[in-house]
Amino acid sequence: MKKYLLAVQFDESAPTPSDEEMKEQFARTDQVTADMRSAGSWVFVGGLLPSTASTVVRPADGTTTMTDGPFAETKEQLGGFWVIQCDDLDEALSWAEKCAVACGSPIEVRPFADAQWT
Repeated sequence: MKKYLLAVQFDESAPTPSDEEMKEQFARTDQVTADMRSAGSWVFVGGLLPSTASTVVRPADGTTTMTDGPFAETKEQLGGFWVIQCDDLDEALSWAEKCAVACGSPIEVRPFADAQWT
C-alpha cells in the first residue's frame, strides 16, 4: 500500500469560525477519521496551531538562523493533515474529498516518496 499526505490548506485571513462552527467541523472530521480507521486506511492525523506559532530554521554558510513565523508569507498555511495508506491515488482522492467536505477547506494530496535510499 502507498502512503499519502492529505494536507489541509487553511486560509488564515478568513474570519475565525464561531465555537459552534468549530465543534461541528471537529465532529465531521472526527467521523472521517473514524471511517478511515474502520477501512484500514488511517495512519496518523494532526491539527496544527496557527503559523504564528511556528519557528523557521534556515541553514546558511555553515550556521543556522531561527526566526518566528511561517516560512512563506502567504494567507494559506498548513492547518492540519492526515497520513493515510491506500492502494492507489484514486482511493486517496476519495478520502481527500471526504476530508475537504468535513473541514470546509482545500486538501492537497501528496504521495510519499518510495524509500529507495534506505
